[in-house]
Amino acid sequence: MEKIIYQNQLIKVEIEPFEIPWLKIFTIDRIKEFSECSKKIQFEILEVLNIIEIEMLEYFKPTKVNIASFGNYVPHVHFHIQARFENDSFFPEPTWGKKQREAKLKLLDFDIFYLNIKLKLEKRSLSNG
Repeated sequence: MEKIIYQNQLIKVEIEPFEIPWLKIFTIDRIKEFSECSKKIQFEILEVLNIIEIEMLEYFKPTKVNIASFGNYVPHVHFHIQARFENDSFFPEPTWGKKQREAKLKLLDFDIFYLNIKLKLEKRSLSNG
């Protein structure tokens, strides 16, 4: 599947290929801090983030969904949304942390999940005009 699964004039949603389901939301404009985003962009990010989290919870039934916004290496507003599982390679550490084990994951098809997200976001976009 293509790395960018959704884009509009404010944000884009990208796949981060990994052993767990992992999506990233970026602002289209290079904005350094979330507080520097317009209210419209902030709302767009939070609404899309919420849709992704709910779909992750329903589809994968993870132990936890992690949401992170760093930007030390990439000073551009973006959020990571990850479905985490007790038997993924890093749990309970962050995926940027120390590997804890070899993963023993039997997850549903990622491409179906990403397609579901794409369709939900496109449908939302159409209904918002």
